[in-house]
Amino acid sequence: MERLHLRPLQDTRTGRDCQFCRHSDPDFEKRDPMDRLVSSKKYDVAAAHMSENGYIRHRMLEIEVRLGVTEFGQLPNVA
Repeated sequence: MERLHLRPLQDTRTGRDCQFCRHSDPDFEKRDPMDRLVSSKKYDVAAAHMSENGYIRHRMLEIEVRLGVTEFGQLPNVA
């Protein structure tokens, strides 16, 4: 048997869609596929994203959710 068949693949990553981003981002389906993926062994946190753009978008969504930003990117009226 060849040596290539005996070594495990080290660079292969498995991923899944980030559920936090899926529920919080109205444009989630329009994202690049790599920006949607998180490592399958981690929770749905920004650090689990496989791309830098996915990480940044996740962090921006977290801020918007904490501030209560509406769907159109504007703060709600607090009178």
